[in-house]
Amino acid sequence: MNKKLIFGTTIALLLVTVGAGVAYAAFKDEIKFASSTISVGSADIKLLLDLTGGTGVANLADQKDAPSFTGITPTWTQDYLVKIYNNSTSKLQISSTADYATANDPDSLRSYINVEIFPWNDANNNGILDDSELGTSLGKKTVIKWKSEGFDLGTLDTGNVQGYVLRFSAETLPDTKQGKTGSFDFMFDATGL
Repeated sequence: MNKKLIFGTTIALLLVTVGAGVAYAAFKDEIKFASSTISVGSADIKLLLDLTGGTGVANLADQKDAPSFTGITPTWTQDYLVKIYNNSTSKLQISSTADYATANDPDSLRSYINVEIFPWNDANNNGILDDSELGTSLGKKTVIKWKSEGFDLGTLDTGNVQGYVLRFSAETLPDTKQGKTGSFDFMFDATGL
């Protein structure tokens, strides 16, 4: 009889334990976040083809022909005007660098040509640099330093346009550079913030 009582008690305990487990599982609950959407931002800047034009697709480009400078002499200076549009979904950090292949500048004119970059607020949108529109210089560098160090041009908010004046100059040119030619590229880069 003891064996029957122990066996019966064991079966009863097992049934209670299994029943408790089933009851516990029956009270489970869950909440969820459905269909989470992930949208990746962009870092997209464009050049204005016509400095007096708007930001319509027909006036935006990823590349323009660079200026050609001829007849350079010591103490030469010439401005080149640029407007950049933030066509991205976020605020951007803008920078500028130069690039060249030594084969395209065999006489190392890049060490004599300087660039100085200024913010430009074309207040009357006439595409011409007026005296009151030139901002504070962001620095002056040779083309070599422009390539190796670049320029930090600050930030540009989504949908905004920022103008820049690139002031090219030569302070001195040795006689050995007369009649020589070189070429280089320059670019503006954008990093999303």
